[in-house]
Amino acid sequence: MITTLTPNPSFDRTLLVDRLERGEVIRASQVRVECSGKGVNVARALSRNGHAARAVIPANADDAEAFVASLAVEGTCARTVPIRGTIRACFTLVEPDGTATQINEPGPDVSASEAEDLVSAAVVAATDSDWLVASGSLPPGAPTDLYARLATALSDADRKLVVDTSGAALNALVGTPCAMVKPNLAELAGVIGRRLGTITEVIEAADKLRRGGWRSVLVSLGRRGAVLVAEDVCYGRAPATDVRNTVGAGDALLAGFLSAGGRGDVALAEGLAWARAAVQSADTLAQAVTDGDRRAVQVTTDPAQDWRVGELT
Repeated sequence: MITTLTPNPSFDRTLLVDRLERGEVIRASQVRVECSGKGVNVARALSRNGHAARAVIPANADDAEAFVASLAVEGTCARTVPIRGTIRACFTLVEPDGTATQINEPGPDVSASEAEDLVSAAVVAATDSDWLVASGSLPPGAPTDLYARLATALSDADRKLVVDTSGAALNALVGTPCAMVKPNLAELAGVIGRRLGTITEVIEAADKLRRGGWRSVLVSLGRRGAVLVAEDVCYGRAPATDVRNTVGAGDALLAGFLSAGGRGDVALAEGLAWARAAVQSADTLAQAVTDGDRRAVQVTTDPAQDWRVGELT
């Protein structure tokens, strides 16, 4: 079982449009509505590929009923924590070439007591789980150190807790014991405080944070792949020929990685295959990863140290 915590879930609307142009009336050719949020996406990806997953989310009574019912259709368990506010809506406008424009509402105001209840619920839910994935932005009112508080409350955080977040929430996590943290390149550079241009610089930055308390760091590089920095280092990529929607690719990467044990080059390869499947789907997530996705993956345990990140294709 893998449990996920999403402090700021959403009802996502994905609209397929022929062209996005400011100041014009734009008509969507297709509209898809789904339950989402980064941790929710991880749980859904796992369920779609035959792995047991549970999503913990904050929701009022009306939202909880709709969210739980929707996830149940896909085989994803859900546990809701009562709040007064309403789950936000997020919109993704996808053009034919795969360019995705996102408009995200901020989310409900969460009180201090509601935030505490959310942390407590996640800790309890993770008791029977191999991993607890805490993922996504924080809603207004939530403390910026919510994930750090979760790490403190979880007795085996250094073996079980995986965090994927950004900004102040990520900065607050530095030095806190975690099994793994998954920043993207810009987020890693923001924590370190400098631009990262080569694979060597990415590895050194991730290793510095790893030695500060994070057991491993998985750095997503978008279409350029990902770098895993733990006791050993590996880099991989999975070129996609038909990119349709990049939203949710990082969540698929993380889900696939954890499904394969969450360690080493084999897990990285599986994560990249899941991410490849995701970007070739018009939806936030692919229905399932294929053997073709796995065959497209290229992983090395000895990346050239002078590779420039911007030149990886």
